[in-house]
Amino acid sequence: MTQRSLEWQTARDDARSEPRWIRWIVISLAIIFLTIFVVLPLALVFTQAFSRGLGAYLGALADPEALSAIRLTLVVAAISISINLVFGLMAAWAIAKFEFRGKTALISLIDLPFSVSPVISGLVFVLLFGAQGFFGPWVQSHNIPILFAVPGIALATTFVTFPFVARALIPLMQEQGTMEEEAAISLGASGLQTFFRVTLPNIKWGVLYGVLLCNARAMGEFGAVSVVSGHIRGETNTMPLLVEILYNEYQFVSSFAIASLLAMLALITLVAKTILERHLDEGQPARGD
Repeated sequence: MTQRSLEWQTARDDARSEPRWIRWIVISLAIIFLTIFVVLPLALVFTQAFSRGLGAYLGALADPEALSAIRLTLVVAAISISINLVFGLMAAWAIAKFEFRGKTALISLIDLPFSVSPVISGLVFVLLFGAQGFFGPWVQSHNIPILFAVPGIALATTFVTFPFVARALIPLMQEQGTMEEEAAISLGASGLQTFFRVTLPNIKWGVLYGVLLCNARAMGEFGAVSVVSGHIRGETNTMPLLVEILYNEYQFVSSFAIASLLAMLALITLVAKTILERHLDEGQPARGD
């Protein structure tokens, strides 16, 4: 064990040597906080969804508006994931493997959706493709539906979700370096062969992790989609939008039934995230190596 490893081990032991009562207080506060703000709301969602029985629950999900919202949510999520997967791989490859002018600016642009309100993100597309927008007259003259249609919803969702894949891959690819790719190229492999046979297998868990987070955010996005959708019932309402509409109309069982699907997605995402993080940790070199 190296000196650095010994120092790290000592610091970790010191951090865990607090008195028992302090540890119990901290753990109890964390459990109470999570119970109030996470567990209890989730339990209430499922309680309300099944408050009138399984038949009413299934009937709410089988409603044409609910089915339309579910289909639209899945389609938009698939579109945004596909676009962001390609963009994320390209951006992570460029940032992790090459040095170029403007690299810092590119990283800042990738992080932009994290600092911009989703409502503002949706408004940007209204200003671009609306009737009085920059591209509005051209879009209308060519009869291309953008706003209040699937393309606009997909654009807004893609914008708010595009950092996830790139941000999951950049640190992973930087940690791995370029030695394996350089060795493959020196042995005669082409750029595409190097990517698919060397780079991609090494980052597969990172790709899945980014896609998972992107999918969860895409299906649950409300603000940006609300601005560009037009709230056309049965056509442009995604699942989060339909939850709000049904709740405002006092259709509580239907509203919580749709919300329960989103809650189940969150739970599945949490489990999958934990599994993927374990695989990612196994692929990282140990501290002090």
